[in-house]
Amino acid sequence: MTTQTLLREPPLRPEPDLNAEMAKIGRRAREAATELALASAETKIAALNGAAAAVRADAAEILAANARDLAEADEQGVSSALRDRLALDPKRIEAIAAGLEAIAAIPDPVGRVLAEWTRPNGLRIQRVAVPLGVIGIIYESRPNVTADAGGLALKSGNAAILRGGSESYHSSRALVAALAEGLSSAGLPEAAIQLVPTRDRAAVGMMLAMSGVIDIIVPRGGASLIERVQRESRIPVIAHLEGLCHTYVDAAADLEKARKIVVNAKMRRVSICGATETLLVDRRVVKSHLPFILADLRAGGCELRGDPEVLAIDPSSRPATEADWRTEYLDAILSVHVVDGVTGAIEHIARFGSHHTDAIITEDDSTAERFLREVDSAIVLVNASTQFADGGEFGMGAEIGISTQRLPPRGPVGAEQLTTYKYLVRGTGQVRP
Repeated sequence: MTTQTLLREPPLRPEPDLNAEMAKIGRRAREAATELALASAETKIAALNGAAAAVRADAAEILAANARDLAEADEQGVSSALRDRLALDPKRIEAIAAGLEAIAAIPDPVGRVLAEWTRPNGLRIQRVAVPLGVIGIIYESRPNVTADAGGLALKSGNAAILRGGSESYHSSRALVAALAEGLSSAGLPEAAIQLVPTRDRAAVGMMLAMSGVIDIIVPRGGASLIERVQRESRIPVIAHLEGLCHTYVDAAADLEKARKIVVNAKMRRVSICGATETLLVDRRVVKSHLPFILADLRAGGCELRGDPEVLAIDPSSRPATEADWRTEYLDAILSVHVVDGVTGAIEHIARFGSHHTDAIITEDDSTAERFLREVDSAIVLVNASTQFADGGEFGMGAEIGISTQRLPPRGPVGAEQLTTYKYLVRGTGQVRP
């Protein structure tokens, strides 16, 4: 990281007048959004690839900044799951850089003709994708979200105001500096991606009141953050609620397939929103399937909490309470519940789920189709791990989050989902009678 890059970083301490600082950030973002909306696809690709190169070149500085965040987290006694969400290493740094390149490689979402038709009077009408404008993104812990959010905003022609979690403050500053290098190398304004230069929570409230400056708010974090944003925001919100994900093992499930999928869905990475938190098992295969699945999970270090039928099969499990069915653990803990077939699974998900991601394991096509049709979640899978709930795995390059709301966008929010549209109407002198 060059001396010039370091000088571009926002000051560690906020300006004395935070209101004035936020107003300045808003003005710069609005100006940058105007320029970005007209930027060519080639220019945005160059900026993203330049940012990826800067992330690799500045890896030592980014890791040093992350080490500061981790040291502060350790002093505060954060959980191992939160620490895992926060930690960077060379492999994760490379994944961040590769993610920016993946975003660069996807088709440009701006300027797409979504529909077109000609009226009887000769008017030619097109519905065309355009950027949203300025996106305010409020998130917690994971520093890679800084790069994903900034990169996706850039690809979709939007300016971004980022308010990362206080836990990842130093890491986010270093990553935004690398993004700024990419923007500058492509001749785009560095103000296109700005990090709020304070840990003061008052800045969140200020962002939520910046209507007329920020066009959309995207919160990504725990239930308390989402609830606050939805309650206080004067700006439209793309809601990302908690990932209370389920995997259901049907009576027609292949045992070996179920064992592999369940362990991956829970244990591949326990701290992400796509991790399975509740395992549902058809009563008809409790004795034939469940002991093997639970043994695999326990061997992987997972704590198990089960209902009475589960405890009868596996007395080592802890008794589950109703609170367990409503808990997103983000840790190596899994609740296990026996249900009466696919009907019981669908009913349990409807009662306790968060409409995020749910999966069924079955070899019965009709049961699979019923599950796909009746489970009202943003992502529904058959015979696959819930950990595929990720924009990168969907071919979007990356994601800002998984929207659990019913209005669009729903599911992974990538560059395409960060656009709106306008109508272009071409005539030859028509007037309305």
